[in-house]
Amino acid sequence: MSEGVEVKVEDKDKVKVKELNPDLGFVKEVIKSGGESLKKCYQCATCSVVCNVTPDDNPFPRKEMIQAQWGLKDELFRNPDIWLCHQCSDCTAYCPRGAKPGEVLNAIRKISIQEFSVPGFLARMVNQPMFLLLLLAVPVIALLASGAGHIPAGPVEFGKPGGFLFSLKYIDPLFTTIAVLALLSLFMGIRKYWSAMSEAHPATGMPLGTAIKETVKDILAHKRFDKCETTKARSTAHKLVFYSFIGLFITTVLAFGKIILAPRTGYLAYFGYNVNVSASLLTGLVVVYKIIGNVSAAALITGILLIMSNRMKNAKKAGLGSYYDWLFITLVAGLGITGLLAELLRVGNVQAAYPVYVIHLCFVFFLFAYAPFSKMAHMFYRATAMVFEKKSGKA
Repeated sequence: MSEGVEVKVEDKDKVKVKELNPDLGFVKEVIKSGGESLKKCYQCATCSVVCNVTPDDNPFPRKEMIQAQWGLKDELFRNPDIWLCHQCSDCTAYCPRGAKPGEVLNAIRKISIQEFSVPGFLARMVNQPMFLLLLLAVPVIALLASGAGHIPAGPVEFGKPGGFLFSLKYIDPLFTTIAVLALLSLFMGIRKYWSAMSEAHPATGMPLGTAIKETVKDILAHKRFDKCETTKARSTAHKLVFYSFIGLFITTVLAFGKIILAPRTGYLAYFGYNVNVSASLLTGLVVVYKIIGNVSAAALITGILLIMSNRMKNAKKAGLGSYYDWLFITLVAGLGITGLLAELLRVGNVQAAYPVYVIHLCFVFFLFAYAPFSKMAHMFYRATAMVFEKKSGKA
């Protein structure tokens, strides 16, 4: 770390003195994290010119490239623009020096998650291959402790009292606890990020409620993804994955409702409460959540396979991606495939449904327990940056 350097920065006809703190270690970390092409940039501004997502009056990623070259970590981390970049890779495809700005900003985003995550050591572990087996061991041990190694005789059935992985006693409380802890960690990280941006940029734009509303509209429509040219097909793939997650969440809520209301095996009955629920209501819940779940699973698998295909097809123009990218892609693919396969094997009354279901639960655990520290956190940090962009008047 070098000492702070005072520089004059021109801002709308006003000259102010600003202290910059270059960090050589940060530069090395960006290069190590997938931004190895960083030093090739010679500030020609082609990246900002060809980007369809960047605003005209405060374009990126040119300024982010020079900030990264200079090691201005604080400037980058307090800047919403690193998240407003959707990695369309138009900049990477047209860069005359092969500096791959899209890949560099992706590396910076990964490091920023490590910076704001709580606890930070988990973010560093999740994004390093050397810790993969250790992180996978956590859900494996947790599920084996529940009796997942025991395969009962008779018809294949998940969640049966006294049977395989009886959910009321173990699985639901375990995964509910993991989800709550992950959401708490994510909230703390997002709060730190918002505070950092607020210190650097005054809020002069629209009210917070309006900014959130407008951001939700943008995200649901995927407006910014639609502006990408080099990887235009990403919009369709991302929509499939995004909306499939919403569908699977709805499925989980409906299934949980069925478990609560079941007259003899539900939560209320488990704690001694008698409930009078019509069989037609429970049957309707099952039919609805199975339809939504199966359609969502098919969309998830289709979307993630399209993402994999697009990355392979555009590898020369846009870059193949790093371990950070492929860990998330592999987890989502594994989640969708094992979930659908477990259901098909269960319907076919094949005993292999049990181990496949355990593998599926391991994917679920890994994806959501480590969500605040992996690329899955992108949707939350990017949404936060989009809200701040509107609230601060940068939009």
